[in-house]
Amino acid sequence: MVMRKTKYMNKQISILYIGNNLSNKTGYNATIAVLSSLLKERYKVTVVSNKSNKILRLVDMCWTVFECRNQIDYILIDTFSTINFYYAFIVSQMARFLKIKYIPILHGGNLPSRLKNSEHLSKMIFANSYANVAPSNYLKNAFNQKGFRVLFIPNVLTISDYNFKSRECFYPNLLWVRAFDKTYNPVMAIEVLNQLKQKYPKAKLCMIGPFKDKSHQQTLDKIKEFALEKDVEITGVLPKEVWGQKSEDFDIFINTTNFDNTPVSIMEAMALGIPIVSTNAGGLPFLINDKNEGVLTNKGDATQMAKEIVNLLENQEQTVQMCVNARKKAESFDWMSVKNQWYSLLK
Repeated sequence: MVMRKTKYMNKQISILYIGNNLSNKTGYNATIAVLSSLLKERYKVTVVSNKSNKILRLVDMCWTVFECRNQIDYILIDTFSTINFYYAFIVSQMARFLKIKYIPILHGGNLPSRLKNSEHLSKMIFANSYANVAPSNYLKNAFNQKGFRVLFIPNVLTISDYNFKSRECFYPNLLWVRAFDKTYNPVMAIEVLNQLKQKYPKAKLCMIGPFKDKSHQQTLDKIKEFALEKDVEITGVLPKEVWGQKSEDFDIFINTTNFDNTPVSIMEAMALGIPIVSTNAGGLPFLINDKNEGVLTNKGDATQMAKEIVNLLENQEQTVQMCVNARKKAESFDWMSVKNQWYSLLK
């Protein structure tokens, strides 16, 4: 007996992915761009919004939900802890009203505080979702403690895009890749360099990322204060491929953040083979096995971070092994390892 395929069986699952789809304007390859592209291998995916203005972006998101209400099976919602939290709230409540399955993807490193400070709104979003997805066990644990069910699905890398550089010698050449935003404490990177130069006068620092707030000017002021103008390069945003190539000229990746979840830049550094010295903010202890895949220091402690960099430079065999371990961790984030978790969810 031959089973005839029904129209339902032939239907391709349709997904609306809601988030800040600004990669073409900022040059920064955000998670929404990476994941949506990979999901398109199997699903029909619509992505919004690419509007720079926050009000127009929200209007675009809401209008697209309404316009596509009869065609979409799932709404994925990038969910952060600041103003974008309210995007997630509004879109999720529209989805509830329209009876569309929605899935918040938890990105904000300060979301645990949001759960506490916006308890009612959080319950309306996360208790009524089809599923909640966390790219770190840090957020999974925080949400579980509040009674929300969460699936752990890591952020995705296409590991073949990252050329692992096997370094035999390490030098005091520092690389920093984040937005110039007070959350990520870029001024601390300058303080670390200044301390490092007491032992290594030729130490240098490259800072890559968009300028978001006055912390960019504060960083410039700190450079001038320490007379480090010749030792610090600030590039602005660079595409992933470009900064990946540039990373080959640097030997230590530093991350000075005050709040974080599972930063893709750290995952990329692990894949590229750059030893990492990071603060222990938020989800970073869940991402980096301290002293095995990288080194963790206290938030805001430039002295401790500088000392740990010196330790890496003086114990280079251990540093080489750390890079190998970090690359193995990064390989677990490859799409080939992660995709079946998404396929099981979106069926």
